Parts: sequence; structure tokens; C-alpha cells
Amino acid sequence: MSLSENLQFLRQRRGVTQEQLAEELDVSRQSVSKWESGVSYPEMDTILKLCDIFHVDMDTLLRGSAEQSLTEDTAGYDRFMTLYARRMAGAVSAIIAGAAVMILLHLRISEMLSGAVFMLIVAIAAVVMVASGMEEDNFRKQYPAIPDFYTEKEKRDFRRRYIWYVAGGVGAILFGVVLLLLAFTVVPEEEPYESLIGALFLLIVAAAAFFLVYGGMSEDKYDIPKYNWENNPTPEEKAKRRLAGVACAVIMLLTTALYVGLGLALNEWEWAPVFYAVGGILCGVAAVVLLPRWRED
Repeated sequence: MSLSENLQFLRQRRGVTQEQLAEELDVSRQSVSKWESGVSYPEMDTILKLCDIFHVDMDTLLRGSAEQSLTEDTAGYDRFMTLYARRMAGAVSAIIAGAAVMILLHLRISEMLSGAVFMLIVAIAAVVMVASGMEEDNFRKQYPAIPDFYTEKEKRDFRRRYIWYVAGGVGAILFGVVLLLLAFTVVPEEEPYESLIGALFLLIVAAAAFFLVYGGMSEDKYDIPKYNWENNPTPEEKAKRRLAGVACAVIMLLTTALYVGLGLALNEWEWAPVFYAVGGILCGVAAVVLLPRWRED
């Protein structure tokens, strides 16, 4: 397809008139009409604007087939993001399940050995998360702009599945809480019953976490305009992201320094979960306040 055919297809697919597109580009309607009829060609800076507006690369706009590129996943985006979501959800679930395994092993082996097994599971999960995150970052660098190839039917079908992901995850946690309360009313509050009940609850939470994390990341997968926006920030958005990263790093460094200082001074080392939970919450607050928010225009 030629530039004229691609431009006409993209404009009509977006549902805008020649006059509306001309206003976005700060040109006359006659200029857009001439481009679409093949009488003339836009300037290079206008071509770059067209690529940004329609989320296509220059090669596709000038010489490729925009219609084909917007209906085919040429980058392998869906397969990659699905695998990425499964790995991250599996890693989070494995850490929670690892705590259950540690509790069960503690009934048979020493606390040190069961703790070592748990740390091994956490280390493997951390490696998976870091490696997957690096792969995802490389994918974004290789494909900073993806055409929105998902059909409306595919998006509607996922939204129906997403309801079940969330309902299943929340329902599993509530079921685990109810089971926990019921168990402690009929089971003696002694070992090994307490450990078995606690481990069962953590396994249920691990399953729930998988559905919630996978569902949430899959929801992001279908929002390709947001993906493109994240990969092509303005200078102001880049500055805000750097500031948020610095703020979170400072918060976690101060958290670690405070934890180590109090631990050495008072010999109270068991408060690590509390310290880092508070640090994580403060990082989340910093992200909400400082990071630019996605708005679908």
C-alpha cells in the first residue's frame, strides 16, 4: 500500500475527518486531501507526527500495509506479554507458597533448614522476576510502539474473563479467612494443627495471588495505547519518572539504615517485615504523587 492509501485507512479507522486531522497537524484540510489522493507528500516532521498519532512506524506508513500491521501481531506482543504475566504471577505466588512450605518443613526438620529452603524459593522467584523484568524492558526498547491489533471482540472476551480472575482471587482469600476462623474453633490450638492450618491458608492465598496478579497484568496487556504512551514519554514525564525513582531509592535506603541502626542498638531484628512494609507503602505513595498518570484521550 502507498502513503495515500495508508493515510486514508488510518484516518477512517480512527474515525476522524480530514479537517479534524488537519487541525491536529496544524495544516489545511486541502493538504490532507492532497496527501490521500497522492498529489503531494507531507513534510518529514509531519510524517513523524502522523506516526505518533496513528501509532505506526514510518516504514509501515510510507511503504507497508497499515491495514495488515494493525490486524496482525507482527512483534509477538501477545505471546511475550502473556508469558511475562505468567512468570511474574508465578513468582509472587511461589514466594507466598514458599512460606507455607517452610511452615510444613519446620514440623519435620530444624528451623534453620526450613528457613534455608524458604530463602532458596525466594531467591529463585527473585531471579525469575528480575530476569523477566529485564526481558520486558528489552522488548519495550525493541518495540516502543505497537499497533492496536486487538479486536473489540477480543477485548470484550477478556473483560469477561477478568471479572472471574478478580472474583476468583478475592473469593479464594475470603474462603481462606473463613476456613481459618472455622478451623481454630474446632481444631485444638496446638502443634501440629496450628502449623497445618496456617500452611493451608498461605497456599490458598498463593493461588489467589496468582489469579489477581495475572489478571491485572493481562488487563494492562490489552491496553496498547497505554503501552505506547509509557514507552514514548515527554521530557516532563521523563523528569517525573526519574524523580519518583530517586524518591523511592532514598526511602528504601533510609528504611534500611533505620532498621540496621535500631537492630544494632536494641538487638531487635524481628521487625524487618514492619520496616520494609512501611517503606514499600511510602514508595507507593511517592509513585502516586510523582509519576505521570495515563489518560486516554
